Amino acid sequence: MNSSTPKAYDFLIVGAGLFGATFAYWATQFGKKCLVIDQRSHTGGNTFCEDYNGIQVHKYGAHIFHTNHEPIWKFVTGLTPFNRYTNSPLANCDGKLYNLPFNMNTFYQLWGVITPEQAKAKLKEQTAAYSHLEPANLEEQALKLVGTDIYNKLIKGYTEKQWGQSAKDLPAFIIKRLPLRFTYDNNYFSDKFQGIPIGGYNQLTAALLKNIEVKLNVNFFEDQNSLRNIAQHTVYTGAIDDFFDHTFGTLEYRSLDFKHNVLDTDNYQGNAVVNYCDAHVAHTRIIEHKHFEFGTQAHTVITHEYPAAWSKGAERYYPVNNDSNNKIFKQYQQKALATEANVIFGGRLAEYTYYDMHQVIGSAIHKLNLFFEKDIYQLIK
Repeated sequence: MNSSTPKAYDFLIVGAGLFGATFAYWATQFGKKCLVIDQRSHTGGNTFCEDYNGIQVHKYGAHIFHTNHEPIWKFVTGLTPFNRYTNSPLANCDGKLYNLPFNMNTFYQLWGVITPEQAKAKLKEQTAAYSHLEPANLEEQALKLVGTDIYNKLIKGYTEKQWGQSAKDLPAFIIKRLPLRFTYDNNYFSDKFQGIPIGGYNQLTAALLKNIEVKLNVNFFEDQNSLRNIAQHTVYTGAIDDFFDHTFGTLEYRSLDFKHNVLDTDNYQGNAVVNYCDAHVAHTRIIEHKHFEFGTQAHTVITHEYPAAWSKGAERYYPVNNDSNNKIFKQYQQKALATEANVIFGGRLAEYTYYDMHQVIGSAIHKLNLFFEKDIYQLIK
């Protein structure tokens, strides 16, 4: 097709996750024609929910929307109503339960302390031997921050399972800080706004992609030239090293496996998320999905979440943002800027960043603002 020939679309958007769907929504508001494609059989990316007899199952792991950014909260709740869900996970260690994040309930469960003064004194005692350290790895960083009891019971086993290696071999930056609350507050997030779309995240995705053309089960790389030729611009949300055929090397990730089970009981664990900290327990957590929406069904659905090594073909979940991978990513970034004038790269895979959901939406809006020379936040009522 000649470059001067009018294109069928203004934007080809590769990926129907939150970044792609947000970009498509606003580009359409500005009068642009978009085609969204995705290699999966569904939209929504990792926020996709599957209906198990009335229970919305978070197919790719627990997703709780939380933010301090009021315009983004107004944007998503203006598209579909959200509930008041508050994330209050528990940690199971040796068959005993501890509240997360680390707060006065946790300190009482560990040490029997009742007042903040007692808790602070205990933490000072626990960290005293490590106060002089310049942490060289995650283990030393954790010991300096919270001491031996919290580290050995609630951090070490879980973290080593999650990352597939010893905490002594993990970089300290993974836990630059560990929030310690000296109140009896089990709300995991301190953000002002928090909740889950009523009826699941598919409701949000459907609102973002309403009246926008979407094609599923489409592999961008199988017909890249033809696909890019039908649009003036391409928005790419896939893995950036895939886009450039791994010219500078393959970026590393950690993956996850999920085992979903329907149980003939109305309540399995009494909480949406329970972490399992013991090294001998293969899974890192069990999710009971009905509690995300205060479900009253006679049955329940639980998911065992297992950490997994990533290899080609597996889902990418957590970028391994160490020095070597970040160096490779910067090379891809520079190549993108130098050679791909008509391609906008965005989202957690294209930006090699672990994003929360509001951050993905914020990244998409930032790219839209630059492209259209507008301030979208001023348009959100």
